Formats: sequence, C-alpha cells, structure tokens
Amino acid sequence: MSLSHDSGHSRSRPYFTAWLARVVTVSLTAAALTAVTAVTTPAAVAAEADSAYAMAYFTESPDRLANADDVHFAVSDDALEWTPLNNNTAVIDPQLGTGGIRDPFLYRLQNGSWVLLATDICRTCAFDPANQNIHVWMSTDMVTWSAERMLRVNNNTSFTWAPSVYWDPGRGQYGVLFSTNQTVNGSTRLMSMVSYTSDFVTTTAPQVFYDGGTGEIDTHLVTNVGGWNYLYIRDGAGKLTGTRSRSLEPGSFVKYTDGVSVTCTEAPTLVKSLTSSTWYLWGDNFCPNGRFYAWQGDIAQGNWTLLNDNAYTAPVLGKHNTIATITATERNNLMTRWGGTNWNRLKSWNFPGRYIRHAGSQGRIDEMPFDPYQDSQWRLRPGLADAAGVSFESVNNPGQFLRHAAFNIVLAPNDNSALFRADATFYRTAGLANANWTSFRSYNFPDRYLRHSGYQLRIDPITDGLGRDDATFHVGY
Repeated sequence: MSLSHDSGHSRSRPYFTAWLARVVTVSLTAAALTAVTAVTTPAAVAAEADSAYAMAYFTESPDRLANADDVHFAVSDDALEWTPLNNNTAVIDPQLGTGGIRDPFLYRLQNGSWVLLATDICRTCAFDPANQNIHVWMSTDMVTWSAERMLRVNNNTSFTWAPSVYWDPGRGQYGVLFSTNQTVNGSTRLMSMVSYTSDFVTTTAPQVFYDGGTGEIDTHLVTNVGGWNYLYIRDGAGKLTGTRSRSLEPGSFVKYTDGVSVTCTEAPTLVKSLTSSTWYLWGDNFCPNGRFYAWQGDIAQGNWTLLNDNAYTAPVLGKHNTIATITATERNNLMTRWGGTNWNRLKSWNFPGRYIRHAGSQGRIDEMPFDPYQDSQWRLRPGLADAAGVSFESVNNPGQFLRHAAFNIVLAPNDNSALFRADATFYRTAGLANANWTSFRSYNFPDRYLRHSGYQLRIDPITDGLGRDDATFHVGY
C-alpha cells in the first residue's frame, strides 16, 4: 500500500527515506492488527477530550483535473474552517479491489482506535457495476494505518455504495450501512442495508435497514442523542431527509423532517459542535462536482438553515465527506505527519462563492468550482518591495505575480524591476467590511486597495460601503 501519491519520477533520497519509513510503519501496524480489531465490547477511550475535527473526502472538479479516487484528510478547530492536509493530495492511496475509492467514512471505535471505510470503485469505470466489497483500514492514532483489506458486506448482484458505521450496544457489534439496489415485492430500488461485524474481517448476512420507497442512498446514523437515534439519507426527491427511532432495529426508523436540498445534493454528513448545542449538516453537490453545502440547526427539531459561504470554507474540490471529532493530540499528530498547504485561496466577502484567480492573465473573482482549479491557489510571499507586505505568486505559474497596471490587476512574470516589485506589493490590513477578514492596501498607491468590480480585480480608493465590501477577502485554503 502507498500512503501518498507516487508520481512515477525517480525517487530522491528524502523521498526514499520517507517511503521506507512508511513501509516499516505499515508492517508494524499489520502485525498489531489483531489488537486493533479486538472491538467486540466497549472499552475506555483516551482520557483526552475531543477538541477538534477531522474530515476525510475525495476530490473531483468539473473538467476532471482534480479527480482523485483516493483518501484525503483535512482538520478544523470549529467544523467550519478547514485546512487540507498534504497540500490537498492523498494520504491513503488504495491498491486493492478495483484500485479506486469514493465515499470514505471515518469512525472512532469503542476502544478508541479508528476504522476507515470506503466504496470500492474503478477509477475509469462506470459507477454501478456489481461489487459486494468495501475498503477497510484500521488505525490506533489516525496517522499510521493498517494494510488495506477488502470486506464483503453485500451478497446482492449489485453495487455497494457509501458505507458508514455505528455501534449497536444491544448486539455488541458494529452496523455497517451501505446503499444498494434491492428487490422488494417485485420492485427493485435503491435502499439502505446493514451487515453486522465485530472485527471488520467478517460480517453477517445483510438485511434491509431503511426503505422509504423512494430510492434512498447515502446514510449517516448518529446514535443516542437525547434517547433518539437519527438516520439521515438522500431520498429519491434529492432531499437530505431525517428519520429517527428509539431503537437501532432495522426497519424501525420513521421520517420526522422533510430535510433540505440544493440542486444536485447528496451524501448527508452530521456533526455536532463541541462548544455548543448546534449541529451541522453537510451535503455534497454533484452538478457541478467539487463543492459542499452546509446547514446549521437543531437535530431534534429537524430545523436546518443553509449557511452562507462566508461562514465556512471546505477543502477545495472535496466530495462526499465524513467528519469525526478528534483530540488536540490527534490533530497535532496529523498536522505534524502530513502538513497543511503551502498555498492559500482568497474568498470574496460579498460574493463568498467566488475566489481570486487568474484567467487569461487577468485577475478576477470566479465561482468555485472551476478548472484549472490551480488558478485560485496563491503562495503569499514576503512583499517584493517591502518584506513587511505581501505579494501573490501563482501556484501554477511560478515566478508570476499579481500586480497592478493602470490600476487593473494582471498576472505577469517578475522582471525584478523596481516598478514591478512596487506594483506587486500590498499591505495586509483588517478587513474594511469585516475586521476578522483581510483587505490589501497598495504599496505604491497607499490610498488604493485591492478590490473587485464587475468581478475584475483592480486597485481603487475606497469611499463607500460597496467599496469596503468589494475590498474584503478571507485568506484560507
């Protein structure tokens, strides 16, 4: 198993050293697999309380430039602002099954260790060939993962999509939910099924868990919330719909809210705030691919309010995420092992779905997702004219920077002239529209700020509320 992308180029000594360490680590983990998977009964989890969040996901973009059927990780302190790990490239690269994954699901087991499941899907094939298996990895620390294995959960001659996990204390086993086609009373439709396991090596025969009659996919079950168990699904009408039950018995869940939707939304993911009673409901968008929506609400009431894009920043081009709460130690270990990103994205305050990018050598803001997605990624360098400032170097055109020319912002190669350095340098200030965001004042025209107008970037004096809005940005990932 490879735990990161291998580009196929010759390995340098640092690469070989890191690769060898991973091989040794995986071997050690495989040897300890029995201990990791001894999860048939509840045990005490680590004494440290959860204080952060981890997300697993895969990536896609409209023109498939970011398509990567492997596992990506991100971390967050508030479940809203996310830092992709490993420069938003894979941390686990599947090798077994069809060689590709979708729909990862991350879950802390009763003994405090972790399991990661994923749909098995061919990278270049159709989505729905018959497949009874899912991918499984185990870990004690989220950093070192066991050797990959395939787990059969389905006995149908159909696909097995979007696995998720929950603990069933009555059975003393884990339920593995998945979506598949099943024939009931002569009618074949999508529904949620469950297989039970104690060790993620063998499973029971699957049975129907939830069939709402509309053709449902993509389940997430959270248990024992005020005495209720909540199952969210994507129904046949395209809504992320809530059901609930006092028990965990298959067939016992009843719809209690109509749920929410944005066009082409699927993959409901629930997560509770660690600092309040607020719940968040995430949904994946598939037309176009490469963005999430998020709602805030009360899971007991089933009331959800769509968040404005300026309230959260998801990993770029992420799809079908899973979110788990983690400890500060686990968060720090993940950051130490994989690192964050060496680039930033800049989001508009008043058009928060739009990000600063270059297109045709012009600076502008455009709605994500788009390709080439790297057009929106910037390395914030010390200012070329004053190191106390900042200059924006393009990730996919290294050596080229945003500068102003006749007050319009363009992308141009650094000719190292005094004029270029001055035109390409800006000072970061508190956001003119929101002090928690950022504005950028021109180095050589200090009465002018970087702003958008008609989605084009330029520098202007800021004299009114619209100008303050246009000149305010979020520096994130």
